[in-house]
Amino acid sequence: KMSGDSMLPDVETDGSEKSEEMEIVVNVGGVRQVFYGDNLNQYPETRLAELINCLSGGYDSIFSLCDDYDPGKREFYFDRDPDAFKCIIDVYYFGEIHMKKGICPICFKNEMEFWKVDLKFLDDCCKTHLSEKKEELEEIARRVQLILDDLGVDASESRWKRCQKCIWKFLEKPESSYPARVVAVLSFLFILVSSVVMCVGTIPDLQVVDAEGNRMEHPTLDSIETACIGWFTMEYVLRLISSPNKLHFALSFMNIVDVLAILPFYVSLTLTHLGAKLMELSNVQQAVQALRIMRIARIFKLARHSSGLQTLTYALKRSFKELGLLLMYLAVGIFVFSALGYTMEQSHPETLFKSIPQSFWWAIITMTTVGYGDIYPKTTLGKLNAAISFLCGVIAIALPIHPIINNFVRYYNKQRVLETAAKHELELMELNSAEGKAAGSKSELEDLSREGKEGPFYSSRLKVSHSDTFIHLLSEEKHYRTRLQSCK
Repeated sequence: KMSGDSMLPDVETDGSEKSEEMEIVVNVGGVRQVFYGDNLNQYPETRLAELINCLSGGYDSIFSLCDDYDPGKREFYFDRDPDAFKCIIDVYYFGEIHMKKGICPICFKNEMEFWKVDLKFLDDCCKTHLSEKKEELEEIARRVQLILDDLGVDASESRWKRCQKCIWKFLEKPESSYPARVVAVLSFLFILVSSVVMCVGTIPDLQVVDAEGNRMEHPTLDSIETACIGWFTMEYVLRLISSPNKLHFALSFMNIVDVLAILPFYVSLTLTHLGAKLMELSNVQQAVQALRIMRIARIFKLARHSSGLQTLTYALKRSFKELGLLLMYLAVGIFVFSALGYTMEQSHPETLFKSIPQSFWWAIITMTTVGYGDIYPKTTLGKLNAAISFLCGVIAIALPIHPIINNFVRYYNKQRVLETAAKHELELMELNSAEGKAAGSKSELEDLSREGKEGPFYSSRLKVSHSDTFIHLLSEEKHYRTRLQSCK
């Protein structure tokens, strides 16, 4: 680099060389591009447009905008991503920017900020990819922060608060310790045992007859059921007491399922012992039987311990549009084929199609390929209509299934990637912290290790990671990647 303004090319101030007619050469990562002032001045606030007027400001002005400069060639050098730059310069020619396939959206956003090009010029299709990437980074940051919160212990908190956190982590996060993993497995086994007992208890050979001649569950199965309910009750109460936000905990869907799995036992127990005094015994037995049916809700407790069921639930939530499309296809087909079936079967004296609403049932079981056979056509045209409705039903069901499966696979893979990325960030944070402390004394390392057990270890002492999945939400500093860094 040359020091001094004397080596700069002269730029006349009398207008003989107007900025619109200037030609500059930009070298980005070894790729040379020639620009003219009339194109760049369309967006004067961008970095390339500022290069035109920086020559008269001396080398300080030039090097505030670029990494290097060759006054002989009037060539500006930038150590940035050339692939992203080729996309960004489209704004000067077409007024919009499209992101090339294979470029990380977050890296591309940082490149646009470096070249001072507003994000509004990014096409809507590319903004979608950027939004998805932002959501992924926010989710990674949230997971990392949760792990940091678990590792850190605030000494200023009361003993009761620390005890609440320990109980919450013990019951809600099986990966936190071996005993927590054992408790999670026990809870899973209790759910399975309770469900099996509910089913086995309905077998007549395993039931007993009471003094009034009514069949009831075997006392052994009843004892097992009571033990399972006791476990569920203790688990729910401990989780409620230790939850950081009790209102959110009570209104959570899975916790409502837990209540529905527990409540029928206590309500039926109350009705059995006290209800006979307030109402007839037969009414009490019917109410108890109805409440016992509600025990099927406990099978949904498995979703708490199964990531596959959670993924399926999320995939169905994201597939409401496809599911609505499926129901619309079926509704149209059911209406059309039931009306045709009713009309075609009226000529037969022993027709089973009494009305169009009654034909809806036939159309449903035919289009969904269930085929109970309780209602069936007897005329030739009716059978032809049934064959067509069957084929249309197969097509109507098959078409929206593929997007639903894609949603499931995409979300499942995404969760695995996010989990791996969160662990990667924590490893790099720990590594950077260790490297930073390597220059310190041995006593500082001992203090750091001791603080991991007694204080907020990761949250206050670990350095910010500068990995390819850098999370801005975990640091207030501004970082820009160079072209030598890629996004994994």
